[in-house]
Amino acid sequence: MTGHDVREALQQAGVVPSKKLGQNFLTDPNTARWIVDQLDPGPDDFVVEVGPGTGSLSEALAGRVRRLLLIEFDRRLADWLKHRFAKDEAVEVVHADGARFDLRPLFKERPVKLVGNLPYSAGGAILRNFLERPSPICRAVLMLQREVIDRIVAKPRTKQYGVLSLRMQSEWVSNPIKTIGPSVFYPRPAIDSTVVEVSPRSDEFPVYDARFFDELIRRGFSQRRKQLRKALPAEPEWSEVAANLGVAETARAEELDLAQWVELCRCYDPHPLSKIPQRDDELFDVVDGQDQVVGQEERSVVHEKHLLHRAVHVFILNKRGEVFLQKRSRLKDAQPGVWGSSVSGHLNSGEDYESCAVRELGEEAGQQNIEQDMGQLNRVAILPPTKETGWEFVHLFEARQTDPIRFPCSEVEAGIWMPPGEVCAWLSKRPEDFSSGFISCWRAWKAVR
Repeated sequence: MTGHDVREALQQAGVVPSKKLGQNFLTDPNTARWIVDQLDPGPDDFVVEVGPGTGSLSEALAGRVRRLLLIEFDRRLADWLKHRFAKDEAVEVVHADGARFDLRPLFKERPVKLVGNLPYSAGGAILRNFLERPSPICRAVLMLQREVIDRIVAKPRTKQYGVLSLRMQSEWVSNPIKTIGPSVFYPRPAIDSTVVEVSPRSDEFPVYDARFFDELIRRGFSQRRKQLRKALPAEPEWSEVAANLGVAETARAEELDLAQWVELCRCYDPHPLSKIPQRDDELFDVVDGQDQVVGQEERSVVHEKHLLHRAVHVFILNKRGEVFLQKRSRLKDAQPGVWGSSVSGHLNSGEDYESCAVRELGEEAGQQNIEQDMGQLNRVAILPPTKETGWEFVHLFEARQTDPIRFPCSEVEAGIWMPPGEVCAWLSKRPEDFSSGFISCWRAWKAVR
């Protein structure tokens, strides 16, 4: 869209650009097409555009992707866009705040890409909403004010380096690719903008708790000129941690690079199982076809020989009736990196199903106050051993949330609350995103609800 087109669209929508809302509209069609090309849109992609405004980027995207979702905060512009794309069934316009938009329905639509000329007033909040773990986004191309991008890619020991830098760098690789001057916007901003391409970071660091990482960096940079030790937990001793990181005991938050912050998070992680993935020498009861114990064997042998054994799965529900799903850690020996039940685990030798369910709820989800006799834990199904369940007799339980969810990073990479209907839709579209054991349990659970 040219400058004339943008002004005409704004007049039709009854919009006077708002400085408070950070409304600066792109008026150069060549720049719009170039930005869209950097996203590498394809016919299988689901693309989300935040802050489409008068549709400069939207026009360049329409017809090139499977689905285009436009999220516009200004109701007048959202209504204008709905009219503009009324005949294009592949374009959906939503009047919503990009900083608070519910991303959960997007997981079933992957591959999902994100694009936008983000408003100056809310760019950071939008980034956090869309790119915080877990995120359905596989690639993003975004334009923000230059100073924000400088903070995202900032190096240690610079004034730009801080919480935003570490939040983004811990999960994403950001590559600034072009600086855009004020002349291609209406109204003209007083500063330059930068286009940045964003892609997921590879698994180059050891597993760590992303939520605890975020807590530590916020504490560390809350008073950035003070020594970091003053913002950290009492245990373990800072002198030992500092030596392990190779930094001075007087170091400040801005002096640690990303790898050191990740290791700092791992050192102070309070979860007792944060560094303990499954062990191959765990002892399981081996059972026959009637679930009767016939012997004991180590975990590695049980799985290698497909011996029948016992396990539990538990679905945790909150007050809204949503189910908690966990994304399995990449350290898991079976089906790593896929989504599964709220908690699941094998029975230890000599343990019964109910006791195992209570133990796993505490270890994997921080539910320490589950009382069986209070109706907080109910068995809903018993599944026979199959290839899908890993040759396990599975007792499936349902539990009501009693405590904040807290999980060990060695077992769980991320978690998310999902409405059951959304789980069904996701499972129908992308069954490969889930563990086979969860799929069997979900079908059994739905059959009795």
